[in-house]
Amino acid sequence: MSKRPKSNNTSSSSSPLVYSTDPAYKLPIEEEEAKATLAPQDQLLRIILETKHRAGKTVTIVYGFEGTEEAMLELSKALKNHCGTGGAVKDGEIIIQGDHRQKIFQYLKQKGYQKAKL
Repeated sequence: MSKRPKSNNTSSSSSPLVYSTDPAYKLPIEEEEAKATLAPQDQLLRIILETKHRAGKTVTIVYGFEGTEEAMLELSKALKNHCGTGGAVKDGEIIIQGDHRQKIFQYLKQKGYQKAKL
């Protein structure tokens, strides 16, 4: 337990602006770039097996998906259900626990991802 008093600073803004004397100044609004999800036949997906940096555990990684985060989460959920295992989405990669390369490859081909490669 920390003995330091908690700060009452509720400002969680990451803006570099500290103070402005201009009464008409408005902070620039950052617009997120809208990603369009490519059609399954246009997706170039790669399926790899990895054990490094995972405490010896084997995981199957699907990377190369181009689209929205929601579409990636949807595909991840479908793959996890098909393989009957857990997984996650991190840094634009779909991580499935265990060695399921062939099962994932067959599922993606069935769903129209013709450019998927092992």
